Amino acid sequence: MAETFVIAQGGGPTAVINQTLAGAALEVRRRFPAAKVLGALHGVRGVREGRFVTLSELSDEQIRAIAATPSAALGSTRDKPDEAYCEAILKGLDAVHADAFIYIGGNDTAGTQSILAEASGGRIACVHAPKTIDNDLMENDHTPGFISAAEFVAGAFLSIDLDFRALPGIYVGIVMGRHAGFLTAAAAAWSLDEESGPHLVYVPERYFERTRFVEEVRSTLDRHGRCIVAMSEGVAGPDGRSLVESLVPPELQERDQHGNIRLSGTDLGQAVERMLAADLPGKRARVDTFGYLPRGNIATISETDAREAFEAGAFAIEAAEQGGGSVALQFDGEKTVCKLVPLSAVAGRTRHMPENFLLPDNNRVSVTGLDYLARLLPRKYSAAKPFV
Repeated sequence: MAETFVIAQGGGPTAVINQTLAGAALEVRRRFPAAKVLGALHGVRGVREGRFVTLSELSDEQIRAIAATPSAALGSTRDKPDEAYCEAILKGLDAVHADAFIYIGGNDTAGTQSILAEASGGRIACVHAPKTIDNDLMENDHTPGFISAAEFVAGAFLSIDLDFRALPGIYVGIVMGRHAGFLTAAAAAWSLDEESGPHLVYVPERYFERTRFVEEVRSTLDRHGRCIVAMSEGVAGPDGRSLVESLVPPELQERDQHGNIRLSGTDLGQAVERMLAADLPGKRARVDTFGYLPRGNIATISETDAREAFEAGAFAIEAAEQGGGSVALQFDGEKTVCKLVPLSAVAGRTRHMPENFLLPDNNRVSVTGLDYLARLLPRKYSAAKPFV
């Protein structure tokens, strides 16, 4: 079939995105031993500028070493190409005689592939391979990168709950997630019991109200003597404004090149601490912003996540043979399988955490949500319940 494959990585790095890169590169070698595999540096920007490395010149051992390494080995980008940019990308692909383009990333990446597939008129097989710790891609049961990041979050909140049993107070952990709360909900995956933290979970799918938040924290303190809170950085009020916009002064707010407010690049944590100090004076409170720590932590790479990411990359080559599309990880009732879905089903769309993953009248993860997390994040630790 193809003689030249181009692979690129887009969006935020993860602990296993290089597994997908390796899966694709080695599958090309298996199916088409004479084919060339080029890796574009810094995503579509590298394609546009003609900056490539030749992955097909590397040994299997070198490729597998890259696979086991976190972050995006090729470099990434958050560029959202318009029509003119896409024309430049196609010129870059044509310049290296690309027959197939595999782009690993989230829904914006799928959007780019959708534009390129139409603009190329089918002469280049455009494939989107999934990646995101947010777990927010349509058509996917879960996404490569989520499990490893979720294990970091689950372990962190189990540990924090034990810490605050010893020295009680209020703890708020702010977790990445602009529009979807899956990663924040993972904070509850390894809780010891119903009395354990996180006692409260705030996600973008539900409006955040300061008065209710303070009352829920106060009530939890009265009941347990401590209050552990998992909060998505993307939580917003009834007016649709993010908590960052509501609490952080305008002059301190940061925005990216697309005008989106930076949720993890502001002093949101300090603003939440000030809110607690003002509304619950005299209470011991600590707020931590997890930031980038969960998404590419080498100490918490899940074997399942790594394997599935590799399989998604290998399946992307099969998808290229079929003319392109988006690779989706789906659950068939027994195991996770790769399926090919239309790019339009994923491109630019966000999968939100189902409403029934939270209790209807309480900001806690429901049995349904916990069952989903338990399937993906089997409990790793058997911590003893403390005396306090």
